[in-house]
Amino acid sequence: MPKLSVTVITRNESANIADALRSVAWADELIVVDAESSDDTVALARQFTDRVVVRPWPGYIGQKNFAASLAANDWILSLDADERVTPPLGDELRRVMAGAPAHAAYRMPRVTRYLGRWIRTTDWYPDYQLRLYDRRRAEWSGRYVHEAVSVRGTVGRLSAEIEHVGFKDIAEHLATIDRYTTFAARQMHETGRRATWLHLAIYPRLAFVRNFLLKGGFRDGELGLVLSKLNSHYVFLKYAKLWELQRVQGLKTAMPNLEPEP
Repeated sequence: MPKLSVTVITRNESANIADALRSVAWADELIVVDAESSDDTVALARQFTDRVVVRPWPGYIGQKNFAASLAANDWILSLDADERVTPPLGDELRRVMAGAPAHAAYRMPRVTRYLGRWIRTTDWYPDYQLRLYDRRRAEWSGRYVHEAVSVRGTVGRLSAEIEHVGFKDIAEHLATIDRYTTFAARQMHETGRRATWLHLAIYPRLAFVRNFLLKGGFRDGELGLVLSKLNSHYVFLKYAKLWELQRVQGLKTAMPNLEPEP
């Protein structure tokens, strides 16, 4: 029967880390890799495990792969500090680990709490996350945003939910949208993607229809409306920033000797 190591990467997560680790206290090993927090994250984590390592921040992918490399076991459950393994998910994970897992990795549905309510509509649900994997056949990969586990083998699906504590308010949500759309636009630009009027005018509207109507945001009333608008705003901002990058590149190509004024 394989054993399970849980890895958590942190940076100033004193408000979340205790609940996250408490939800997986049953695991065979808990590992926390902290990116030089200035709050009590490390002290709180050491109340649950002595496997706490502090190191500079190399990025999400590098930090998650480093955490996996520290594990004594090959099977890894990667948990974010603002996530919780529910009791039903804990039972399902233990059942998978009780025998020989049939797949190289497993996805699980994630439900997010936003402005006081668990969201099971819009693009936010079921939001399947690949978090359980055999590190001999999988590792984290990606570039700027949306890091993912690359798997050499089949991927199974679990049914129980992992809980995610969402943004504390709309201001924090908007700040995150601004940051992530900058990274997303840069990534698309570097891979040759281009933004057209279709992306700017039509895609955000389609995103709203998908979120509010097709994926049931209307069932959450005004909250579903706000979330659907913010999700469509993400789409608009991502392509607007991509358009800006290609415009700047076009100006440099057209006027290569143009120097900024002193």
